[in-house]
Amino acid sequence: MKLSNGKLAALIIALVIVIDQAVKIWVKTHFFYGEEYEVTSWFRILFIENNGMAFGMELGSKLLLTLFRIIASGAFIYYLWKLSSRHDIPKGYVVCIALITAGALGNVIDCVAYGLIFNSPAPPQVAQLFPPDGGYASLFNGRVVDMLYFPLCDWNWPEWLPWIGGQHFVFFQPIFNVADASLSVSVIVLILFYARHLASVTASEEGLENAENLEENHEDIE
Repeated sequence: MKLSNGKLAALIIALVIVIDQAVKIWVKTHFFYGEEYEVTSWFRILFIENNGMAFGMELGSKLLLTLFRIIASGAFIYYLWKLSSRHDIPKGYVVCIALITAGALGNVIDCVAYGLIFNSPAPPQVAQLFPPDGGYASLFNGRVVDMLYFPLCDWNWPEWLPWIGGQHFVFFQPIFNVADASLSVSVIVLILFYARHLASVTASEEGLENAENLEENHEDIE
């Protein structure tokens, strides 16, 4: 059965959010903060939390960041709704936008709800879902759960190098989650394969809005 753009986007968003939240809840309730489990030498599960953006980056006020995420998610949902009626849009483009939307929504859930539904005990205790004494933070002030860590390789810089000489370096240090991966990978694919199409879609949307405005003005004049 061939899915419409709208149904395809909704299915992708729902699937990514379910996987993302299932992994986060499992990690929160089975790992204490900072606990690490080595799957392979280059892949580990390391439970951390952050107040900021993807890959643990922080930027400005926590509340403002959460509100920005909510607004951005709403904008992407609206954009997908506009795309759902278009038949000239490649499925791959719709998939990318849906993955970006899912990634944003996945971390929005953490920020909005996790402070209310989880406590934050000191290690080695693990967090409890819906604790009787309440959560660790107020609405919109939850922390984003990260756990995917890929230290692919590491080395010591030569002593003669300025500033970094003698330091130990690990290549790929960011710790992230499924939502981060969904968002980041889809942005890269969008830039590599659909950048031209993104520009054309934006231009066609602006042209359609201008045409509708002209038609409304013409009707007002009549």
